[in-house]
Amino acid sequence: MTLTPVPDAPAPNLYPEVFPPDAFPQVLWHPDERPATLPAQAWTTETTHRDGQQGGLPLTVADGLLLYDLMGRFTGRTGALRQAEFFVYRPADRAMLEGALDRWRSGHPVEPTTWIRATRRDASLVAGLGVRETGMLASASDYHTFHKFTPGGRAQAARTYLDAVQAVLDAGLRPRLHLEDATRAPQDFILPFVAAVQTLAAQYPQDQAPKFRVCDTMGVGLPLEGAAWPRSVPRLIRTLRAAGVPGELLEFHPHNDTHLVVANSLAAVLAGCAAINGTLLGKGERTGNAPLEGVLLHLTGLGLTEQADFKVLNELNTLYDRLGQGVPAKYPLYGRDAHRTRAGIHADGLNKFWPMYAPFNVPVLLGRPLDLSLTKDSGVAGLIFLIRQHTGTELPKTHPDLLALHEALSAEFDAGRQTAVEWEEIAERALKLSAGHEVVRSGP
Repeated sequence: MTLTPVPDAPAPNLYPEVFPPDAFPQVLWHPDERPATLPAQAWTTETTHRDGQQGGLPLTVADGLLLYDLMGRFTGRTGALRQAEFFVYRPADRAMLEGALDRWRSGHPVEPTTWIRATRRDASLVAGLGVRETGMLASASDYHTFHKFTPGGRAQAARTYLDAVQAVLDAGLRPRLHLEDATRAPQDFILPFVAAVQTLAAQYPQDQAPKFRVCDTMGVGLPLEGAAWPRSVPRLIRTLRAAGVPGELLEFHPHNDTHLVVANSLAAVLAGCAAINGTLLGKGERTGNAPLEGVLLHLTGLGLTEQADFKVLNELNTLYDRLGQGVPAKYPLYGRDAHRTRAGIHADGLNKFWPMYAPFNVPVLLGRPLDLSLTKDSGVAGLIFLIRQHTGTELPKTHPDLLALHEALSAEFDAGRQTAVEWEEIAERALKLSAGHEVVRSGP
C-alpha cells in the first residue's frame, strides 16, 4: 500500500488572523458565507439587578451600586454593554436605581432602565422616576396566557398588556416588551400582539418606538436554523424582523437550562438581533442567564463591538465571593481553575510554547495567570512550569534536586495522597532550587 506523505512546511501555520497574539479569537467568514442578516453592530444589556437578584444574589444598595460601577468600568466607552435594568418594588431597589441614575446623568456609560409587569398598576410605578425606558413582562406562551389570567386566554392577556403599554407611552417612556417563554409560544399570538404594539406606538414620538425582548425563559430554544417554530431561535428572530421589527429594537434573553445559552445568543445575533440581555458572570434564575462576558468575547471576534476591559471582571468575581455567590471553580474564563492544568503533557506543552495550551493570551486579556496544581499526573514538567511561573527561572529536566523533589512528591501520591500540591507547599524548596539560575524564558 502506497501512503501519500504529509507535505512538510518551512514554518508553522498558527492562523494569526484567526488567533492574534493579544486579542480574542477572530471570526473569518468563508467567502460569500457571511450572513446577510448579521447586524452592523451588536451589544449587550444587563439584568443582574433584576434577574440576578431574582436568582438569589443578595445585593445591598451599596453592593448594587458597586456592581453598577464595575459594569461601567468594564464597558467604558466601547458600547459593549449599554443598559442595566432595575426592580422598582422595594425601597432598596429604588435607592439602587436612584443612585444609578445620578451616576448616569454624570456620565456613567450604562443607562439604567426598569422592569415591571405589563399592567397599568405597575406602569404607574415607573412614571416620573427619571428613566427613559422600561421593560414590561408580557408572557407569550399558552403555558402562561391560559393559566395566569382570569378568565384565561390569549385575548385577555393581550388586552392587559396593551393597556399597560398605553400607560407607559402616555408617561413618555419607551416600552420594552419582554415576550416571556417565547420559545414555547404560538406564532399566532406573538405576531398579532407585536403588530398591535407597533400600531399603538406609531402615534407617539420615534424615541418611544417599542423594543421587543425575545425570552427563552426555560432554556429550551435551539440555535438550529432548520428547527420548527417555536424552538428555533434564528427562526424566531427572522420572523420578527420580517414583521417589521428592526434589529436594533430586538433583544434576546436566554437561560442556560440545557447548556445552550451562548450558542443561542450567537444564533440570535447571526439572525439579525442586535442586543443580548444577560448578566456578567451568568447570575440569574435557576441555571443562570447568558454570561455576557462569554457572549462579548465572541461578538468582539465577530467584529460587532469594541473590546471591553475584561480584567475588571476579576473585581466582580471578588465581590461575588464576598457575597457567597462566587462562580464555580471550573467556570469558564473566571473560575479558580479555568486556566489551571494538572496534566504533565499540558505542562510540558506550556513549557515549550505556552500558546499550545492557551486559547488566547489569558494574562493580557483577562488579567489572570496560567496556573498549575501538582498531582500524580503532573510529572517533572509540572514542577518546571510551577517554578518558572513563581520565580521566573526554568530548571533543566535533569537537575538532580528537581528530580529529588519530584520523587518525594511521587512517593506521597503513591502512599495515597489525593489532594493536589500547591505552590505554597513547595515554595521554600523550589526557591532554593532556582537560586542562582538565570531566567531562561519568561512565562505568558
